[in-house]
Amino acid sequence: MNIYKNTNSNKRYYTLDYFYQNKFKSKVFKVSLNAGFTCPNKDGNKGFGGCTYCSLSGSGDYAGDIKTDLITQFNTIKEITHKKWPTSKYIGYFQANTNTYAPVSELKIKYEQILALPKVVGLSIGTRCDAIEDDVLDYLEELNKKTYLAIELGLQTIHESTSQLINRGHDLQCFDNMVLKLHERNIEVVVHIINGLPYETKDMMLNTIRHINTLPINGIKIHMLHILKDTAMAKLYVKEPFPVLTKEQYVDIVCDQLELLKSDIVIHRITGDPVKDDVIEPLWLIKKFGVLNDIDKELARRGTYQGFNASILNRAKQLMINNTKSNDLVIDATVGNGNDTLFLSNIVKNGHVFGFDIQDKAIENTTQLMTLNNNKNYTLFKKSHEFMNLVLADYINKISTIIFNLGYLPNGDKTITTNYKSTIKAIDSAYKLLNDKGLIIVVIYPGHKSGLEESIKLKELNYDINYYYNTDDPSAPYLITIKK
Repeated sequence: MNIYKNTNSNKRYYTLDYFYQNKFKSKVFKVSLNAGFTCPNKDGNKGFGGCTYCSLSGSGDYAGDIKTDLITQFNTIKEITHKKWPTSKYIGYFQANTNTYAPVSELKIKYEQILALPKVVGLSIGTRCDAIEDDVLDYLEELNKKTYLAIELGLQTIHESTSQLINRGHDLQCFDNMVLKLHERNIEVVVHIINGLPYETKDMMLNTIRHINTLPINGIKIHMLHILKDTAMAKLYVKEPFPVLTKEQYVDIVCDQLELLKSDIVIHRITGDPVKDDVIEPLWLIKKFGVLNDIDKELARRGTYQGFNASILNRAKQLMINNTKSNDLVIDATVGNGNDTLFLSNIVKNGHVFGFDIQDKAIENTTQLMTLNNNKNYTLFKKSHEFMNLVLADYINKISTIIFNLGYLPNGDKTITTNYKSTIKAIDSAYKLLNDKGLIIVVIYPGHKSGLEESIKLKELNYDINYYYNTDDPSAPYLITIKK
């Protein structure tokens, strides 16, 4: 059984296989092709020499043999997968160099001969943002109406200093503009980024993800920098060695990036796969499946997943799960619409949830939600949470987890909010109820007046407090924890 959405293999991110299976109702493989295109960053149109990391094959190391025609390339690679998956379907992947860098008449011949092959359900086209002319864009829009189409755009980094160092040949605005043009025509966009580019810090790499989240993209490929033989990058590395990420550093960064990345973006690739004999550094990249496994293990260790940082409530749920056992007694100190009450009730199937709220509507909504889900292990009190230790006097030192989700009732009267005076009294009251391993979780919303007051005053509490943020925005929700 899958625990996480958008995966059929219990991965903690949106897998490409899951995306294909749902879209095409079949196993789908990408067949990598080398159509003999060149690159505007090599022939002088945009620059010379190409990107410094690019291999002699134009980053098409696993594409078909350029000495053979496209049909032969396709069939040769297809036969390998066909033996294991005889009913699978295929996507022609134009991978090597810049695959929109030609007249439309030439593109039509090359693309459409692949589309005419049996069981081919679409195309994936690797290219550059500065190599899609308007007439090509028109043709891609036309093609997109006939078949599945994904345009893979190399970004690599959002940082101009790095782009210049690697001779990328275009700026960020050019990239953003092309993403928007493709999106306006309903064409899927898959972005390529590279971690570990020379002199980039971890925060720089995370900022690349933050920027990508602002764009209407559909998928992403995350690579580790390959320093390959006979490249300009290799010459730089020999002349002026720069720090190369260890496997542990790469895994840590990728997991941080996944936690930031919007959950509806498909992960097409999460590590590189260089040809062994071509790699100078890092050699750990050669063991691809070891890297994939370590990413899975680290996400599991953290208890996180793709899009985890999108809401501080994900962190609150994680803390509730980690601190609560099935037979525990727990408290939802602000039941609201009942979501936390239901969540806790499902954790403590053999225990009990006590809920507090001063609004009739909150008690009514929570009761309806619990009834709808057939959950019965709860008791609600229409009382202020500041009196919970009096109401539950028989449970002093017996409560394991208490959640405060401050603010106002969602979809309710926004003039009725928690306030710092009663919240501080309630936290003092809650602390008396905790058992020796108990935890108080408080979600704070400084984006409105009373929430900002609570944010300021709660910092004065005389407890050992841990703070959790998922953004630098001072008005964004965050949470604190207080442990017995």
